[in-house]
Amino acid sequence: MVEEVFPRLTDWFDVTIVTCRLKRTLPREEGLGLGVRKKVKILRVGFGFSFDKYLFPLLAPFAVRRLQPEIIHAVLESYAGAALILCKWIMPGTKRVLTLQSTNTSLLLGPIHRSADRITAISRVLIERAKKFGREDVTLIPNGIDLQSIRGACQKHSKIPGRILFVGRLERMKGVDVLLAAFARGASGSEKASSLHIVGDGSLRSMLESQARSLGIEGRVVFLGRLTDAALYREYAEAEIFCGLSRSEALGNVFLEARTAECAIIATRVGGIPDIVSHEKTGLLVPPNDAEAAAKALVRLLNNTTLCTSLVAQAKEGVENYAWERIAQRYLEILH
Repeated sequence: MVEEVFPRLTDWFDVTIVTCRLKRTLPREEGLGLGVRKKVKILRVGFGFSFDKYLFPLLAPFAVRRLQPEIIHAVLESYAGAALILCKWIMPGTKRVLTLQSTNTSLLLGPIHRSADRITAISRVLIERAKKFGREDVTLIPNGIDLQSIRGACQKHSKIPGRILFVGRLERMKGVDVLLAAFARGASGSEKASSLHIVGDGSLRSMLESQARSLGIEGRVVFLGRLTDAALYREYAEAEIFCGLSRSEALGNVFLEARTAECAIIATRVGGIPDIVSHEKTGLLVPPNDAEAAAKALVRLLNNTTLCTSLVAQAKEGVENYAWERIAQRYLEILH
């Protein structure tokens, strides 16, 4: 969101992004922009190590104060949100905006919500949480997608029959272990051959690869690691079914990308996913941690071309609203 939105606002605002340095090889300052335009300045604070994120709530406010901004926009309510609390104390006259993006944080949420003059959230589940902290004034602005790149990939590449796709971090919250179990069950009940491509990396990769072997499906499951840009969009374009069985999810941009790429979608009914996937209309929703229900959904889609076509047709409607250009315009209105 930061990379996509703020370079689009430079005709109206002078933008500096303050973030963690994290690696010593990263410069303390550089430019960011779209194409040849590098109008956004990036300022990194910290010493170039992973623990910089823990120092960010203390270091960032003082770096921001030197910039003397009219508006401070904190994106994500963990480290940036904590920094906004201190910004409120040392720059009380500066307007403050907070964007809520995570369901996986709980520390200091009350003070973080109270530190902002305006709050936006990427999903309705985050708006409901904000109400518990007395904020009835939250504006819903979802994250966006690279609409043109996804559609371009779909024009170049055709769907591969039986291809199932997952995209995301290989961590427990993403439920890839449940997906592998569901695929092992569903593959045996399908009338046509199927394969599963897993895009992403994380701490559970070795364990998940071992699980695939133990289930006897290693020949039909491909772990591709982290992909970006054209390689990633090709995976979407070639997949018939997108399956993400998250245990928690604030929104789930991958489901927006899958809708745009005309994939039939299976997802869990958690967090902000129902904002994007409507059961039996734009996809199929199943309970989290339920491999049997997910397997049945996979079999339904693999065996029922008519159902897939209907879900895809309805899911395509309205995806233009998630183009980054439109999302940036909504943030522009807030900042004005």
